[in-house]
Amino acid sequence: MFIIAGLGNPKREYENTRHNVGFEVIDALAERYGIRVIDGKHRALVGKGMIEGQKVLLAKPLTYMNLSGESLREIIDYYKEDPQTQLLVICDDISLDVGQLRIRKKGSAGGHNGLKNIIANLGTQDFMRLRVGVGEKPAGRDLADYVLGHFPAAERKLMDESVRQAAEAAVTILTQGPDAAMNQYNQKKNKEHASNAATGPAGKEEA
Repeated sequence: MFIIAGLGNPKREYENTRHNVGFEVIDALAERYGIRVIDGKHRALVGKGMIEGQKVLLAKPLTYMNLSGESLREIIDYYKEDPQTQLLVICDDISLDVGQLRIRKKGSAGGHNGLKNIIANLGTQDFMRLRVGVGEKPAGRDLADYVLGHFPAAERKLMDESVRQAAEAAVTILTQGPDAAMNQYNQKKNKEHASNAATGPAGKEEA
């Protein structure tokens, strides 16, 4: 069974914040494939279902972001799956432009506390991760305040589309493998930016 875990913080006050993008992608997958992510198990909300003929477990850890690994350790141990091949973690990334996707088969936490805790609890960096860009923190602004903040209207519209694309990327990872997904989605934003640079901007976005 393939485990897809989106990172975020529980409670209504954190809904639609930058740090909860992982939860949003899980919700998008759940809606698209009719999977009810409502069972409270392993300190997470989980739901089993089928995506394109493959059995999956969708998970939203409820341990708060910085302890995400405690929940995922329980899930991995219970289902006895190999995190290197059967786990995909979806999270936000402040080092990527708003809406940009980045897929990796393994790697460091890159300063992300949720990934850092997962690596510590699993004892390995070898698991797939899909990062969704939420934009760089403005100079002088507190990091916690930024990632727990909401998107401006213009960015929210872009993020809605990026959440949909991230869900599609997760399905591509599941059905075609991470290499195919990396080739398709890691370059998409770069190509769009290059195209915009060549043709000129269609309009100026409000600050």
